[in-house]
Amino acid sequence: MESAPSRTAMFAAVSRGLFRLETASPWVLDDVLALVLVGPVWQQLRDQFDPLFPGPVRREARAAVCTRSRYAEDRLAAGAFTQYVILGAGLDSFAWRRPDLLGSLTVFEVDHPASQAWKLERVRELGLPLSDSQVFVPVDFEAEPVQDVLGPAGFDWAQPAMFCWTGVAPYLTAQAIESTLRTIAAAAPGSEVVFSYRAEDCALDDAGTEYARIYTPIAASAGEPLQPGWPVSEIERLISRCGLKVVDHPARADLQQRYFAGRTDGLRPYTFETLVAARVA
Repeated sequence: MESAPSRTAMFAAVSRGLFRLETASPWVLDDVLALVLVGPVWQQLRDQFDPLFPGPVRREARAAVCTRSRYAEDRLAAGAFTQYVILGAGLDSFAWRRPDLLGSLTVFEVDHPASQAWKLERVRELGLPLSDSQVFVPVDFEAEPVQDVLGPAGFDWAQPAMFCWTGVAPYLTAQAIESTLRTIAAAAPGSEVVFSYRAEDCALDDAGTEYARIYTPIAASAGEPLQPGWPVSEIERLISRCGLKVVDHPARADLQQRYFAGRTDGLRPYTFETLVAARVA
């Protein structure tokens, strides 16, 4: 349905919201708005898809979806950025969750026009405040280059920016990933990108393998088919070829130590997606 948001964007928001409902605090990401933005249909999505995934797989997947947002926001908070570009923003609630960071930032939410129109309608219905620091940039990623829409929306290519590009690359061809990384490499020196990519099958643990087996046909039926995974060395070569330098490439054990240490429930993020941070030299 053209006027509806991306199904995978809705799945991600439902995951962020249910993580908070079903997991003991402290939460790696406290997204109080996720389910509110999705609206009442979140229960229908949960009831439809939860039974397809074993409990441990479901928990690890939700933990990972929250971890990737937290990781990007931590890198943002640690840097000297004046612009935050969320590529494939979906139902991201950063601008309302982190007013502490919004003051010194301009946030550009870049997404498909249909997804963005639907989200803005929800924002209006909910009466969520909008500020001049939050800029919505509609783009059809298949048809128009991101750089062609960012400038007219007020993005300054001469000022350092953080790009958050999580949960998108697993659905893109190598050519599309390279094109976006080259666009980001044209930003000001010191700019960074955090993105997640699909790990190669041999790097997955049992939960990651099971998730891939179950989710692959679901994504395909939603019209957003998954692409093959990447070996670590190959994705690093691609990043380098595009003019970026890898500055952090955490393994699952690193993320577990950073965000889940001391938990008694054994919770950890799944291995299906890998996070990487790269900088414009």
